[in-house]
Amino acid sequence: MFKHLIFLLALIPTITQAQNAYWQQNADYFIDVVLDDEKNQFAGFERIAYTNNSPDTLKKLYYHLYFNAFQPGSMMDERSLDIQDPDRRVKDRISKLQPDEVGYIRVKNLVKDGNACNYKVVGTVLEVNLERPIAPGEVANLEMQFEGQVPLQIRRSGRDSKEGIDYTMTQWYPKLAEYDNDGWHPNPYVGREFYGVWGSFDVNITLHKKYVVGGTGVKTEVKKSGKQITWNFKAENVHDFAWAADPDYQHDSIEVPGITTLHFYYQTDTLAQQWKEIQPEVVRLFQIQSALFGKYPYEQFSVIQGGDGGMEYPMCTMILGHGKKDGKIGLIAHESFHNWFYGVLASNEFRYPWMDEGFTSYAEEMVLDSLFGTHSINPLEKSYKTYRFYAQQPWEEPLTTPADFYRVNAAYSINSYVKGAITLRQLSSIIGQKTFEKGMLSYWDQWKFKHPKPNDFLRVMEEESGLELDWYFEFWVNTTKHIDYGIDTLKENGVKTIVTLHKYGEMPMPLDIKVTLTDGVEIWYNIPLLMMHGFKEQEHPNWNLMPHWQWTNRTYDLTLNFKMKDIEKIEIDPEYKVADIDLENNVWPAQPKEETEN
Repeated sequence: MFKHLIFLLALIPTITQAQNAYWQQNADYFIDVVLDDEKNQFAGFERIAYTNNSPDTLKKLYYHLYFNAFQPGSMMDERSLDIQDPDRRVKDRISKLQPDEVGYIRVKNLVKDGNACNYKVVGTVLEVNLERPIAPGEVANLEMQFEGQVPLQIRRSGRDSKEGIDYTMTQWYPKLAEYDNDGWHPNPYVGREFYGVWGSFDVNITLHKKYVVGGTGVKTEVKKSGKQITWNFKAENVHDFAWAADPDYQHDSIEVPGITTLHFYYQTDTLAQQWKEIQPEVVRLFQIQSALFGKYPYEQFSVIQGGDGGMEYPMCTMILGHGKKDGKIGLIAHESFHNWFYGVLASNEFRYPWMDEGFTSYAEEMVLDSLFGTHSINPLEKSYKTYRFYAQQPWEEPLTTPADFYRVNAAYSINSYVKGAITLRQLSSIIGQKTFEKGMLSYWDQWKFKHPKPNDFLRVMEEESGLELDWYFEFWVNTTKHIDYGIDTLKENGVKTIVTLHKYGEMPMPLDIKVTLTDGVEIWYNIPLLMMHGFKEQEHPNWNLMPHWQWTNRTYDLTLNFKMKDIEKIEIDPEYKVADIDLENNVWPAQPKEETEN
């Protein structure tokens, strides 16, 4: 008995390691699709080599049939009709679609390893029950015949957009749902966010020869037959495939030296010259982004006019073609940077939309600040102001809320884009800017072409900084507790001045304090938190590390070795990195309100 117990105890580390080992599924697609542009319908064949890299035996499979959302009575339709602040692009438009305007994907047959499968359609999801399960390590060959209709363009996908683009083909094919260590993710298509299986795509697209086509991957072959043309696209290490087609597309390309080739597909209307002018700017975007966050890893990237705003896909983006030049550069920056945060660092967007939208928004603002030479004290100034407004609202929700489950769309948008971006800028305050920048590159190196979760990101930053950071996400991500620090009082004690700081909010943060003396000398004080178990490296001249502040303590006495008459100004967080919800008490002497707004 004792020997058996020893044997079982010896196995525990091995079992634990096996349970914690990272794995991800793989799906290699071959798709052959023919588009009938007179009926706006298509017929396709899809073959997937699906590798079960999990330790589990899979008894079911799920596919996404996204086009089924564009039908009256769908979940997307009902949600848009019910929510108090519907997406202005959707509103009640789905409910009014006519039979030749709806979207659908119909599965005609599905075969696994030569045997027919039992399946049923549940809205935008195909549920497949497997008579012969897929064992760990097994490769299943899945073949499907399908047909579909391209919906009138409403949200992301569709035909005949408001700018006259014939086809934006996104979320258009039967797509395998992801299975990870949290199980299956067959989320219905209600409005936003996606999660896909890593793999490759080999796609043949046949349509009328008048069309110019751009999309994910690299064009490797063209075949013509009468009035039709077939384009072949190949893409490796991606988790989705999108394309667009229009007979009026102008196609340009430009090199990003040593990084990639950029392609541009746009209509030759009155803004054609603007499209030409932005191309060198997009080259600079890719250069700056690659330096800060990791080198873009693919052979090409396409900026394609299409869709209903801006939307990211592997190796391409669909954007509106009209608008001002700077606005277009900003839109391209955001959507192309998704190929870092979504495309390569492919977190589950449904569960963690802020890791996609927020990280991308942070990169967008930092890179644009560099591109335009603005060099702002706080490139995310507008985000911080928006967050302060949001923090006062009764409809604020925590970042842990899944994308489709927000009570109002405004909360989703502010959390995912704004609070998500602030997550990174605040972190740079906690661990130091240089350490943060190294951490972002380490995150890229360790997690590219994988599915990182919040804790995976946090662990990278802990390794890079040597600090304990779990408290940060426990407060900032998991709750709606707010940060609010202030300068309470100043009191002279001989030749010293005691500054009493007050923590009014429920969320703790380490603080940087800048003291400016009457002779112009600037002195910095850093107050770390006890639970960080360390402190960041020096960031400024005249840097003073102070004793830690316990988060349970409401006040903290900062001792300055100067008389009060020698102090001109005291500032909490003068670089505006902390999302303090009340800035009026962050400066001594008190400043006019407009001067406290960063």
